[in-house]
Amino acid sequence: MEIAILFLLVFGLLFAGAPVAISLGLSSVLFIAFFSRDSMSSVALQLFTASQNYTLLAIPFFVLASAFMSTGGVAQRLVRFAIASVGHFRGGLAMASVLSCMLFAALSGSSPATVVAIGTIAIAGMRQVGYSKEFAAGIIANAGTLGILIPPSIVMVVYAAATDVSVGRMFLAGIIPGLIAGFMLMAAIYVMARIKKLPAEPWKGFLEIVEAGKDAGWGLFLIVIILGGIYGGVFTPTEAAAVAAVYAFLVSIYIYRDMGPLKGMRWVEETDSRRSKTGFLASVYGVSFLLVFLILAFFATDGVEAAWASLTSRVIAGVVLAIGVVIAYTLWRGENARASQVPAYLLAGVPIWYRNLKANILRTPFCLSHADTRQTTVSAAKTTVMLMFIIVNALLFAHVLTAERIPQAITSVMIDAGFNWFTFLIAVNVLLLIGGQFMEPSGLLLIVAPVVFPIAMELGVDPIHLGIIMVVNMEIGMITPPIGLNLFVTSGITGMSLVKVVRAAAPFVAVLFVFLILVTYVPSISTALPYWLMGPEIVTR
Repeated sequence: MEIAILFLLVFGLLFAGAPVAISLGLSSVLFIAFFSRDSMSSVALQLFTASQNYTLLAIPFFVLASAFMSTGGVAQRLVRFAIASVGHFRGGLAMASVLSCMLFAALSGSSPATVVAIGTIAIAGMRQVGYSKEFAAGIIANAGTLGILIPPSIVMVVYAAATDVSVGRMFLAGIIPGLIAGFMLMAAIYVMARIKKLPAEPWKGFLEIVEAGKDAGWGLFLIVIILGGIYGGVFTPTEAAAVAAVYAFLVSIYIYRDMGPLKGMRWVEETDSRRSKTGFLASVYGVSFLLVFLILAFFATDGVEAAWASLTSRVIAGVVLAIGVVIAYTLWRGENARASQVPAYLLAGVPIWYRNLKANILRTPFCLSHADTRQTTVSAAKTTVMLMFIIVNALLFAHVLTAERIPQAITSVMIDAGFNWFTFLIAVNVLLLIGGQFMEPSGLLLIVAPVVFPIAMELGVDPIHLGIIMVVNMEIGMITPPIGLNLFVTSGITGMSLVKVVRAAAPFVAVLFVFLILVTYVPSISTALPYWLMGPEIVTR
């Protein structure tokens, strides 16, 4: 009886129009006040405990990093790189849009941010070369869902906090499924492109891939910093999120200069001589190579006591290789340059360094107060407050479930009814697919996870595998009406009606349904990588 009352309170408030956070929190307080033997003081205690959760601290930092990456020109650079890589296939521009979403997903951790950042560029590009608006919108709406599957993922952090599993293992578990989902979408596009005779972009050669990769390199390197830092043992996922936020700010403001007081200022001007440009760029590539080398070497050798792994050895090796890069670039780009002329080229680039460093120093005091920075941080803060309010109230709801032993009661009923792991996962998928049509992913996950997690453990389902299944269901929920968030975002950036966007997305949703079945019943897709690198998740029942 108590179980029915609690869930009636939650869903009654939801259908009455109350926000998810209010529905969870208020129903928990009312249940404790009138139906539970638990003390009302536990409400304050649980709210305080939830707000002190160290894992949840990663969320505001990942949201902030996503905001800076979405505001800057990272998306445009990623689209260029993706087109250079796969654009020459039939339907290549559409496939490049999926690849762009996969790359941006690895930077943002947010599905709506991926749709907005990539969709505004990719949909316009596809329309220009002859794709229908419906086809382009359907691709972006579906590919954008990869934002919560490919790590880092905010939804994975939420699941880890709700079930007390490892964020690092969840991030690892999302890599292979994310790649498979992206390639399945690209394969479907290729088949449809052959049938519809969609155009292919001209092959621009490997040099264009290198140039585009170089242009997008500072953004792509964030992936290396996050995943390399976590799995190299340098910092925790929460610390990685903080590093990602600072890195995204520096790249957007100082390197790409797509926002802030340096916006529009080029590193190299048209009036600079070729000799000074060559010397400046040679030194830039040398310094960049040295920084990247030292960071990667630090990740790779952390905890190694050998002499060759010492800081001095790493610095010497990095400097020698960086000098080689400087010489090679100067000889390649300089006008009949010889090795003996390299210092002269570097000296010619000093005025460009002086001009840019002077601008950076003089305008740095205005970076934090600039309108672009304020707008980005305020937007990130609003998203963070919304998510954290939902999470804190959901954890209070989870406390009520645990205190009343509701998951254990449901487990007993399901086992007595003959459920095994196979039929249980069918039930979980059906529940989440239906719920995903009406609720925001984080809120739904926080309601369902505390209930199904103990049952899954009792039936022998791996906790990491269960997490990936739930995330994939959340993906599909974001592109199914009536509350599919990606549908609304796509409708907003294309100007199409919601009904048209739903119809456009439907063929690709079918691909994701096939993918869901594959992930559900082939656990190794999710567990192989985390088992190999970190071992299985140990859960105390």
